[in-house]
Amino acid sequence: MMIAAVALVAVILLVAFFLIPRGPKYGKVKKVLSNEKPARVYTKADVSLHNKRTDCWIIIKDKVYDITSYVEEHPGGDAILDHAGDDSTEGFFGPQHATRVFDMIDDFYIGDLVL
Repeated sequence: MMIAAVALVAVILLVAFFLIPRGPKYGKVKKVLSNEKPARVYTKADVSLHNKRTDCWIIIKDKVYDITSYVEEHPGGDAILDHAGDDSTEGFFGPQHATRVFDMIDDFYIGDLVL
């Protein structure tokens, strides 16, 4: 009976050793699975260079977004270009936007604005 108990504990410990993530190795796996990009920093002058339909960046609450791929899909037409290369915070939080835009914008985040 004692031998069976010791063997069972040994098997449990061995399984736990292989199945439970440990230390830095787990952190690396987590990072590989993450879609997050390291944040960059941009000046207002950097952002101002991206003010065209084919190259459109905006600032919202001191964060920089590259919305070039969304310009043609914008339901409000060219209104999205009114503040291309500039601060769009006021327009973004206007009454015309549904709450889903607050989730969508994160997909376009590229960095932070340096003040």
